[in-house]
Amino acid sequence: MIASLTETALDNPVWSSLALRHARYAQGGGLALRYRGDFSPLSAMSAAAPENVEAMRALVRIDEAIVMAGPHVPDTLTGWDVVQRLRLAQMIRRDRTRLPERIDAISTLSTADVDDMLALVEITRPGPFCVRTVELGHFVGIRQHGRLVAMAGERLWIGDHREASGVCTHPDAEGKGYSRALLGRVINRMLDAGQTPFLHVECGNARAIAVYESLGFVRRAEIAAAVVKRVA
Repeated sequence: MIASLTETALDNPVWSSLALRHARYAQGGGLALRYRGDFSPLSAMSAAAPENVEAMRALVRIDEAIVMAGPHVPDTLTGWDVVQRLRLAQMIRRDRTRLPERIDAISTLSTADVDDMLALVEITRPGPFCVRTVELGHFVGIRQHGRLVAMAGERLWIGDHREASGVCTHPDAEGKGYSRALLGRVINRMLDAGQTPFLHVECGNARAIAVYESLGFVRRAEIAAAVVKRVA
């Protein structure tokens, strides 16, 4: 199957999102782009040449950490401390079949829920999440006795492709099907809008990958990522 132009843009997903749909949240230009720090640490470059790295450096404060992601993450980064390198499986759901949601107690999350969302993220570590990440898309959650115990939502937006992100469940609430129910709500909302869901997960997280495959996602590509801190 020949990939559509929109799907080809998924090869450099953070760049493609920041260059178009999320341009209002972006800092930078034709060489390097990043999300504003209160929205996300994600960043990307249009190439891995020295001038691209220098353009990225100009967007980052000394001692600030960002996440570079995409096909142009350099092998060496002078003036940066490489905290962690990752390989992410990019998975896509081309199947248009709706998913069961099953659980009624799903509510929409907003800026009023940010403190609770950050507390859940601190415990579960689903990936980068900042004080204004909730504004990048639609987030939903489940509460038990008033406490937020599970959530999922949207992050990157590339043409008609939408990224499911922030999927996490508190250890006290595991095994109840909350993540599946929330993903069902998120994915069905995307399908209703004519969008194609995709997501990213660490290549070594076999358990999560198996869950996503059971929901109709297939592997599309591997994406390099690095958590880096500017030191000079």
